Amino acid sequence: MVETFQLQMNEYLPLRDVVFQTLRQAILKGELQPGERLMEIHLAQKLGVSRTPVREAIRKLELEGLVDMIPRKGAVVAEITVSELEDVLEVRMALEELAVKRACRNVTPEQLERLKHAEAEFKRVLYGNDLIACAQADEAFHEVIYGMTGNKRLVQILNNLREQMYRYRMEYLKDRKSHAVLVREHEEIIEALETNNEEMALRATAVHVEGQKENIIRQLMTKE
Repeated sequence: MVETFQLQMNEYLPLRDVVFQTLRQAILKGELQPGERLMEIHLAQKLGVSRTPVREAIRKLELEGLVDMIPRKGAVVAEITVSELEDVLEVRMALEELAVKRACRNVTPEQLERLKHAEAEFKRVLYGNDLIACAQADEAFHEVIYGMTGNKRLVQILNNLREQMYRYRMEYLKDRKSHAVLVREHEEIIEALETNNEEMALRATAVHVEGQKENIIRQLMTKE
């Protein structure tokens, strides 16, 4: 059992939701590893809560596909599978392409500056040892693009999908050979937005998502 995560208190949420969000983030960030058992008593003691909110959180995590219930073993963190990755990235590709098309039409000079600043921050943290900071900086880059769409519902859906992508993003970033590729792909997307070139933006986005997919699948197959 990895011991790095702590209860993420939020005075506006019921305790059961706080426990759920804490465990969810621990799984998405890799603090709780695929295949790791989730023992109610241990988690309750660690988080300083009763077993009831832990049990309720595990049930919700199972509904999200982040936890599997194994006979005679109990709750375990769900494995990262190729089929699940392909499902998530298929949806992401469609939404990202819609987002970048709208961004090309709506982008402002101020938004472009924010995007370039986000990319500079991504480059700054990319060559350190903090993968979580890298993942957050990568997310921040894409969030600027989402904001360019002017479509609040699209942004909401993309942000929900972002949570599901977190585990896969972390896997991708573990491959340091991919870092230079990520930077180049980000820069191509920036250029497309700067010139309002929808065709280039769509092509760059497709390359960006497909490249991540192939890299993560390769890593997953290596682990088997």
